Amino acid sequence: MASSRQPDVGDHESPPMSSNIVYQQHHVSRDKRGQVMGTRGGFRGCTIWFTGLSGAGKTTVSMKLEEYLCSKGIPAYSLDGDNIRHGLNKDLGFSPKHREENIRRIGEVAKLFADAGVVCLVSFISPYRKDRLSARRVHGKSNLPFVEVFVDTPLGVCERRDVKGLYKKARNGQIKGFTGIDSPYEPPESPEVVVKTAEQSVSECMMKVAGSLMERGIIPYESSNLVQELFIAPDQLAATRAQAESLPAFEITKLDLQWLQVLSEGWASPLTGFMREKEFLQCQHFGCLLGGEPVNQSIPIVLPMRDEDKKRLEGVTEFVLTYEGNMKAVLRNPEFYEHRIEERCSRQWGTAHKDHPYIKMVLEGGNWLCGGDIEVLERITWGDGLDKYRLTPLELREKFREMNADAVFAFQLRNPVHNGHALLMQDTRRSLIERGYKNPVLLLHPLGKYQTGRQILAFVLNLYALYGGLAKNVKGSTIYIWRKPSKFKTLRLKMCIIKNLGK
Repeated sequence: MASSRQPDVGDHESPPMSSNIVYQQHHVSRDKRGQVMGTRGGFRGCTIWFTGLSGAGKTTVSMKLEEYLCSKGIPAYSLDGDNIRHGLNKDLGFSPKHREENIRRIGEVAKLFADAGVVCLVSFISPYRKDRLSARRVHGKSNLPFVEVFVDTPLGVCERRDVKGLYKKARNGQIKGFTGIDSPYEPPESPEVVVKTAEQSVSECMMKVAGSLMERGIIPYESSNLVQELFIAPDQLAATRAQAESLPAFEITKLDLQWLQVLSEGWASPLTGFMREKEFLQCQHFGCLLGGEPVNQSIPIVLPMRDEDKKRLEGVTEFVLTYEGNMKAVLRNPEFYEHRIEERCSRQWGTAHKDHPYIKMVLEGGNWLCGGDIEVLERITWGDGLDKYRLTPLELREKFREMNADAVFAFQLRNPVHNGHALLMQDTRRSLIERGYKNPVLLLHPLGKYQTGRQILAFVLNLYALYGGLAKNVKGSTIYIWRKPSKFKTLRLKMCIIKNLGK
């Protein structure tokens, strides 16, 4: 017979009130459920528990992460404290016992979501450590991952935000027991992730949490979102330079230096240096890197070496890369392997004819390739007047944030620009706006060699006349990036970033 005892809210350590209930085991395993949940395959059920003061940014980061995960085909759902109190927990107030019961219930609900294969994102103030620990234990008993994220935002910042006007009411005595004012908040002692919304953007906070989930194998590694620069940290630069002075040196070519720039700025992430043989073969045979989430990489980034240099450097654990006698980087843990030139050329260009200009460069490179991790001493520049316009991936992301871009579409063009290019750019922007984007930004990479400032200025004006003239109502922005160094030295190009193109 069921007990007639009324529930004591917060008494969640006691056994079920009725002895006439039996827990039913699922017939569908988590692995099988994971095969049909989302589009990525694999069981990814877990709970990400965001905790922090009211106004800290818990829900904002959580909702951003939910959007990100769903865009990657990973089922996710946000459980927000206010939303839950409109339904499941609408019978609870804010007394200590009611707060405890509030977290007990949501901990159990989150466990069910996680067990179903969903990434459950919980955004609750959850001020007491013991309640958060109880939620963690509930997941632990079911072998479900539980990741605590402390949204560490100072009280003063939260109070200045005061989106809901609650802090003002609490200060005026209209709300009693408000966390941070007259009710305590116990910050986590060892959370898995800490984000600071007062110092970082929402996207940066979200990606920090996503990165932690990737490291734990909860969600697939997404190298497309990870930019790994290979520059030596400023506080280690002097010591590394001093060490490099005593290392054997290898003089690289201009082409090698250009690839070193690509690697150092993070354009080829997740590569940490010139390709080792395994990476080179993956690139040649599959057109991608397979060290985790497949990454498109059809062009080999390798360091060719002649017989005499290979013989001289074989056996060392590190050496310095120099260009025109100047130290550029340190290559560590080198791996030497045969440069199968004919196979490489045939796979890449469909021919191995020695008169092909690029094949000629490959033939001149040497019979060996050397892979290894690199640490670059300083940013590579060319002294042609355009270095400040060659933005790195991280700088581009910051520029897009400054421009409030919600989408970026990229084109590579040769000079001169013609109507077909302009129509494609215009149509792409129009289609993005029709899909709901508010401020798509064009990222343009001009190709080819521009020998004079007049040629570059002609390119910019030509593009402005075509793209702007064909899209007089467009209020978008364009960023130009010259990746390839040009020969002129003196031009001060003031139009590399044109805003409000088309006005």
